[in-house]
Amino acid sequence: MLLRIAEDYRRGGGHRVLGTETETQARDQLFRHVAQLYANIVEGIDGEQDAQYDDVLCSLADLVEDEARAYIARILTPLDHAPHNVVLRLARDSIEVARPLLEFSNHLSENDLVEIATHYSDDHRHAIAGRMVVGDRISQAIARHGGATSIQRLVRNSGAELSKETLARLAQRARSDEALAMELRGRQDIDWSVVRGQVEEAGRAILGRVAAQANGQGPGGAAEKVATLVFNRLRSRAGFSSKEWALAYNQVKALSDRNQLDDRAITRFARFGYGHHSAAALAVKLAIAPEHVIKWLAAQDYDAVAVALKAMGVANGLVEPIIASLPWRDIPDRASIGWAVNRFQTLDAASVDGLVGAWRSQTSQRNSA
Repeated sequence: MLLRIAEDYRRGGGHRVLGTETETQARDQLFRHVAQLYANIVEGIDGEQDAQYDDVLCSLADLVEDEARAYIARILTPLDHAPHNVVLRLARDSIEVARPLLEFSNHLSENDLVEIATHYSDDHRHAIAGRMVVGDRISQAIARHGGATSIQRLVRNSGAELSKETLARLAQRARSDEALAMELRGRQDIDWSVVRGQVEEAGRAILGRVAAQANGQGPGGAAEKVATLVFNRLRSRAGFSSKEWALAYNQVKALSDRNQLDDRAITRFARFGYGHHSAAALAVKLAIAPEHVIKWLAAQDYDAVAVALKAMGVANGLVEPIIASLPWRDIPDRASIGWAVNRFQTLDAASVDGLVGAWRSQTSQRNSA
């Protein structure tokens, strides 16, 4: 019924169907309702219906305000399936609309992302540079067209593939950009001995300097200062973001309300490194106050997280990627991750039930206060 109303509106009869609301309110409300309906029934619709929703949503997207389009982008981002044309339409929108899709949606192809990184704003490139996985074609586009902030985020992202050609371009830019040189220094996956012989002459000076810093120059020397700077940069980009938490928590809660916060959803969060979503799932699945989870992350409380994951029944293979991607205050080292995984494996049901019961009791007391 709602889809027929939307079709009628698109053809010019919507103002008659929707009645007393203003034209802008009617369009925005209809757009939101159609997108929410799609999200609720997506798993049961066929290809023809999917195409209908795609067509209607694309048409309505051209008629509504930025706020409504941003709302729809947030709804479509976590879905296992989403209509490609409207996703692409919104991903090319203003950055306020496009950001969640560019950072998290798995419905944008490599060609889509290369095209957006090439032709849209540096804010768009910055969002793309933070994706869990960034293929080299995308990295090349960001390196070629990006500004300082998007390129630095790309280099910081351990999931970004940087070919020798991309590194050569970055090395050239780093000759006049000390901050970028520091970020290159922080990449642990670069074999400088190989790269040095592969890049063009203009990039060799900076690669030599960065490689020398990586090799070390003794206590208190330049290399130690560089290491301190790199550590602080790593630390500054770890941690909890209240804005990302609010978005993630609302999306996770919506999945739970639709009975879709299942093993597949948790696996998707782990696979794509959706740390804030994984953290929100702990609170929602265990019915505990979000503040508990936030405090664990701030306190680097690996024990509490291991208990929570055990109580949720998370598969053994997901524990390490979830813990590694959570928005901790500081990036966990390998030893801490290993300890948490071992703790998860040795927990017994009685101790887990007792701790979760205590958390829920505290939540109930807070809610009744």
